[in-house]
Amino acid sequence: MNETKPILPNLKTMKRKLPLILLFVPLLLSAQKELLRSGPMPGYSEMKEAAIWLQTKNSATVFAKYWPVEQPGDFHFTNTIKTTKDRAFTAVLVADTLEPGNRYKYVLYINNAPVELPYETFFHTQTLWLWRTDPPEFSFLMGSGAYINEPAYDRPGKPYGDGYQIFNSMAGKQVDFMLWLGDNVYLRQQEWNTKTGLVHRYTHDRSIPELQKLLASTHHYAILDDHDFGPNDSDRSFWNKNQSLDAFEYFWANPSYGVGNIEGAITSFQYGDAAFFLLDNRTHRSPDRRQSGKKTQLGEEQLQWLFNNLASTYARFKFVVIGGQLLSTSKKYESYSNYGFDQERQRIIDFIREENILNVIFLTGDVHFSEVSVLREEGRPTIWDITSSPLTSGANTNGINQENTLRIPESVIMERNFTQLSLSGPRSNRVLTVRYFDSNGKELWKYRIEPEIRESGTH
Repeated sequence: MNETKPILPNLKTMKRKLPLILLFVPLLLSAQKELLRSGPMPGYSEMKEAAIWLQTKNSATVFAKYWPVEQPGDFHFTNTIKTTKDRAFTAVLVADTLEPGNRYKYVLYINNAPVELPYETFFHTQTLWLWRTDPPEFSFLMGSGAYINEPAYDRPGKPYGDGYQIFNSMAGKQVDFMLWLGDNVYLRQQEWNTKTGLVHRYTHDRSIPELQKLLASTHHYAILDDHDFGPNDSDRSFWNKNQSLDAFEYFWANPSYGVGNIEGAITSFQYGDAAFFLLDNRTHRSPDRRQSGKKTQLGEEQLQWLFNNLASTYARFKFVVIGGQLLSTSKKYESYSNYGFDQERQRIIDFIREENILNVIFLTGDVHFSEVSVLREEGRPTIWDITSSPLTSGANTNGINQENTLRIPESVIMERNFTQLSLSGPRSNRVLTVRYFDSNGKELWKYRIEPEIRESGTH
């Protein structure tokens, strides 16, 4: 009986070829990096699951290897996805073998080869604190109005976008997550009527080098406003809104896109002792200049969904995230006080008061300047509106002259800026600190909000 011998490598041959193999390894790693168009970007973060978004230049197989920072050998893997043209070569990878309160390092793989990046990549899970400890301290960034120039398609004249260094300033703040408040891209006329155009704008703007470190440095959540929905001041009449909402979904990693049977860029999440309700003020919006019919920005179903959540949550802070200002009394542009939307604005205010819901804070953008508005009346819950705008689009240097009787005058900022909100202190002495920064990361203004606390039976 003949015995088959195992084939052993020729060591002399291997020694001669090893230097050549080692030469090809960096080339292989570089080739995979070249396939990465933008990202990776951590999306939603929960206690047992987190998402990582990315976009490749062509169809490719992608996954991520991750491990707890404190246990560098405990490797886990996300799902594997093949990116395809019909979804703009984007992928959302899900890490689902996680434990609460951990920080994880991860490496992205494209076509089974690791991608080397000039910065380290991490994500984290939320802390399990309820019934155990005081709520965790955390901070997040927010901003709206990110215009990225593309001369071939921009209007003639002075470029509208500038100050891209703001994204590096934001990456340096080392926060827990980022809230994009709408107008995160600016669709041009040649783009909003086709899927090709929509994907082009998102792809171009998401790919700029200045943005990559911010994308990778923290988790991200987003809403949309008119410029990432369709034409300027667009509403429910926009014929291509379905494809527009699809494009929004391709390029973000939110917890959901719509809730129940309500369509739109709607979702919510809890972080520490705060609840976040991310609203869509375009999909169901009445045309601004329509005279007949009941005027609405949110639509009745979404409005009732918001009311139900505000009434039922036990969160100390209730952040309502919406593209345009709610409290401002200005009747300029698309304020809630303009175009007949003031009745829905009052409905929202009345509901908060009638239900005695404490610490409702609207987080808004759109107007190309920043300010803080407050509605405070004795014996009624105080309502806040913190506006952050713009990031890189043109600033409204006339913002101070837009009459808003509820603004804190010294809060008005009429230059490109971003905002950091921090929740700190024990449960009995919780504080929200609001800081505005310019494009270079210099602090412009700081404000503290102490939550209202009342007897049991209130929210």
